[in-house]
Amino acid sequence: MNRFFMLYVLCAVGAGTGVSVWAADPLQVYRCGNAYTNQPDPKGNCVPLRSAAITVIEGTKVQPSPTVATLPGVVASESKVDIGEQRQRDAQARAVLQTEWQRAQTRHQALLQEWNQGEPERRADEQRQPAKYQERVAQLRAALQRSEADLAGLQRELSRLSAPATGATP
Repeated sequence: MNRFFMLYVLCAVGAGTGVSVWAADPLQVYRCGNAYTNQPDPKGNCVPLRSAAITVIEGTKVQPSPTVATLPGVVASESKVDIGEQRQRDAQARAVLQTEWQRAQTRHQALLQEWNQGEPERRADEQRQPAKYQERVAQLRAALQRSEADLAGLQRELSRLSAPATGATP
């Protein structure tokens, strides 16, 4: 309260004497070129801004992230899967991957047979249209490459799984 009274008195005295006292207000903001500051430039290049034109927006405060123990619905170590159940799931996954690998192997063998070492047999409609034959050869080549990539991916997945539980230790 005392501070504002002193400011009022200084402004009144300054207004009466014609002396500029706008530098005495610590809450005043000045625009000095493209910069905004609360201390004017001694060269006099600063313009005081009206207090109504100033908006101060405070940033949000960072809230600490909750730990696992404080999260609702999360149980720490009781939620782990039983070892026997996990082995059963692994065995099922292995069986599915092996079945899929066998299907992919069968498809790959059929494509290799149709490919005929890079010279597939010409069909009736391809006898007079060599462009159609070349298109089919390109499609077969792309299908073979995809098939090989599928087989390699399935083989990687199978090798990632641990060996069957018969006598093997994880």
